[in-house]
Amino acid sequence: MAAESRDERFLYMISCFRPRLKQFIRVQPVLDRLPSLSAAEREKVRAAALQRGEVEGAEELLRAVERGPRGCGWFHEFLQALEHGGCSLAACYVNPSLSQLPSPAEEADHDLCVHLVQLLHSTLVDKMQTMQVAEKCLQMGIFQDEDLDRIHTVTDNRGNRDGARELLSRIVHKKDWFSPFLIALRETQHGGLADDLSGNVGGTENRQNGMKNSTNEETEVTSQPGYVIVEDLKQQENVNESFSSENSVLEACIGKNPVLSESDVSIGDRSVSNLNENLGRSCTTSDSDEDEMESRASPEPDLILRDYQMEVAKPALNGENIIICLPTGSGKTRVAVYITKDHLDKKKRASEPGKVIVLVNKVPLVEQHLRKEFNPFLKRWYQVIGLSGDSQLKISFPEVVRRNDVIISTAQILENSLLNAAKEDEEGVQLSDFSLIIIDECHHTQKEGVYNNIMRRYLKEKMKNRKLAKENKPLIPQPQILGLTASPGVGGATSYSKAEEHILKICANLDACRIMTVEEHASQLKNQVKEPYKKTVIADEKRRDPFREKITEIMTDIQNYCQLHPKSEFGTQPYEQWVIREERRAAKEEKRKERVCAEHLKKYNDALQINDTIRMVDAYNHLNNFYKEEKSKKTVRSDDDDDDDEPAVSKQDETDEFLIALFHAKKKQLKELARKPEYENEKLIQLRNTLMEEFTKTEEPRGIIFTKTRLSAFALFQWIKDNPKFEEVGIKAHYLIGAGHNSEIKPMTQNEQREVIDKFRSGNVNLLIATTVAEEGLDIKECNIVIRYGLVTNEIAMVQARGRARADESTYALVASSGSGAVEREDVNIFREKMMYKAIQRVQKMPQEDYLNKIQNFQLQSIVEKQMKAKRDQRKTYNKNPSLITFLCKNCHKLICSGEDIQVIENMHHVSVKKDFQLGEI
Repeated sequence: MAAESRDERFLYMISCFRPRLKQFIRVQPVLDRLPSLSAAEREKVRAAALQRGEVEGAEELLRAVERGPRGCGWFHEFLQALEHGGCSLAACYVNPSLSQLPSPAEEADHDLCVHLVQLLHSTLVDKMQTMQVAEKCLQMGIFQDEDLDRIHTVTDNRGNRDGARELLSRIVHKKDWFSPFLIALRETQHGGLADDLSGNVGGTENRQNGMKNSTNEETEVTSQPGYVIVEDLKQQENVNESFSSENSVLEACIGKNPVLSESDVSIGDRSVSNLNENLGRSCTTSDSDEDEMESRASPEPDLILRDYQMEVAKPALNGENIIICLPTGSGKTRVAVYITKDHLDKKKRASEPGKVIVLVNKVPLVEQHLRKEFNPFLKRWYQVIGLSGDSQLKISFPEVVRRNDVIISTAQILENSLLNAAKEDEEGVQLSDFSLIIIDECHHTQKEGVYNNIMRRYLKEKMKNRKLAKENKPLIPQPQILGLTASPGVGGATSYSKAEEHILKICANLDACRIMTVEEHASQLKNQVKEPYKKTVIADEKRRDPFREKITEIMTDIQNYCQLHPKSEFGTQPYEQWVIREERRAAKEEKRKERVCAEHLKKYNDALQINDTIRMVDAYNHLNNFYKEEKSKKTVRSDDDDDDDEPAVSKQDETDEFLIALFHAKKKQLKELARKPEYENEKLIQLRNTLMEEFTKTEEPRGIIFTKTRLSAFALFQWIKDNPKFEEVGIKAHYLIGAGHNSEIKPMTQNEQREVIDKFRSGNVNLLIATTVAEEGLDIKECNIVIRYGLVTNEIAMVQARGRARADESTYALVASSGSGAVEREDVNIFREKMMYKAIQRVQKMPQEDYLNKIQNFQLQSIVEKQMKAKRDQRKTYNKNPSLITFLCKNCHKLICSGEDIQVIENMHHVSVKKDFQLGEI
């Protein structure tokens, strides 16, 4: 049961609480928000609601949901439809997280409140001024705009009494509706109706909102007008705490009593604490099946930090802006969750607004942080939501911000909304809407990155506040900033002073008072994050490579044919850059011969890089597939022509004929060479030996191979799949690549990535072959072998990749050829890593006054650089489109001419050539 998927839990919740769901669902508003439901299913549900009533319509809707497509966010769409379709109470019952599931006491109270409304229904219908109460309910957040519109329509068309009936039928479907409804009645001069309801309840209205009422005296007080508001504010902080034990017990008992009727719960004069005790006793004798159900229910874990985590968190807990630098696997995100809760708790106690946004730079991190960290620890107290470009929201981002306490979002969504706020006709957010901003992987806060664009706004507001303070004017509220990173890097520095400058710039960009690393509890951190054994495996490159020789021979023929003469070596990145430039230049100059030859040279260069990385057959297939596609585009085969090597020509010009004929002339030789094992890539042999050694050392091995391109990741996966020896030692491999559309290999969707990572966690896959998508941030189970297969980038990537090897007795290996320069670059990265830690120490030991002065100078420099860049961009725009420049009369401000009317004479005189241009009064 513990391994059930989210979809299965969703179906389970529907089956458990079906009778209540049918009562609380309003069919039409929910249907309107289910675009994925087919037209046929939609019509079937609508017909059932019209012909047999709302309850039968709800039953038909639930059946349609159960039949609907699994995965692809279908159940999430249904949950959102309930929440935004005015069925918040129904949404509480189907949310698989169980975070908002009403307790038995809350259910009994709700049913009693509904019964009271039914008893007084005729009185309420006769005496209530419908639109006054409805508008007050909208202001208080009980109703949505759609509820008010419908009540308004019914009242206008059929009168006040029918409008009141519509209002009552809608309000009983809302979550925690009774106490606010009484307040709405009292505030709209319906005190008598409120007294009629509350006088019969005897304090139920307050219990429904989480308060304990165990004495008659308290009951008498709480039934007085106005008390509910005061007591709600005083008790809001402990609402969920008073029910926490009850909720945990309920979650554990779902399997035993999936549907709780009113007779199961007796509220009488008993207090909520007695109810908890009775429920507790009923669950203490659970057998193994019930234990399994308790595991499925996932009660909230305790939020406790280790000593080293608390050490780095302390300044942030005191409200300071800091950067926390902790290695991969040490629990940076857990520290952020702790700081978030502490921050919001303090704001609540001070009766101040508190709102936290967590910014990430990759879409999968949104769901990961939400599901693994923030929601489990915060859902009992706060509203938490995750947003990315893949989210399908029916409300705006500003509305999401207003409704939630913690928002986990990709940084670009916030940046877009900040840009919208500057436009008059768009709704956006301000940085002042948040009290804490957490930036994950904050080493990206530099240059023109989205993190830095957001922080530049913050710095501008900070500088504006300095001016406002001098003028004794109100300051702009600014959020606290928390940055998280495993490695800030050195920014390509070659000296300690430059490395120190890079660290200071990152601190300046994040307005950090300090950068925190573990010092006092370093031994505890070392025990928690184990350092892997490092080794370098060198492949000998002295062997002859006739496959490569044949391709370079073809490339030389093409270069001679089109008179292109590169200065870079075949098969290198500089050659690739050169050939792309030549292709663009030729396209611009409309030189087809050079453009087509450059395109083909690029493919041959790709084949050389593949040959250097993977198998000859992969390089051959890459070329063969390309020429098959070219042939299909530019040739027509006759019906009786079965010869692949001699296709019939139809749409080829002289260049096409030369290039296609050249490949087909060499194709047979390339194919034969690709099959000869004696010429196979030496690096692959070393990789095979390393995998065999590591996967036979431990009982449950897990590993990641990092490689440069998607093509190489897929080809390595195919190589492992084709070799039965790997299967014999228990290797179950899969590739993990990015979601962008900038490669010939089909990208993975976010769902496909998630599925592969889930398989890796469960053990169905034990070897990931990944591009850099898996280096940073993603929650991937600890590995005992991490291999960088010829891939060496910078010191940040090295630290991130090495951090994946955090299982006991793990190995971090670099497999590279002797002449590739990878070993030398790895040595440079190791040196830079040491330089980085030393630079951090130097920054930490810097006198605070010196530190703050340097930070302030770098902040000013950053803003000035942005302004200069904006001016340069503006100048480029004006040069491309002079009409954007307008000249106005300085006296009457009338438009005189535009930039396109101006001509420069003798490189100095700017003259308007507009015919009707007249010199006005100056």
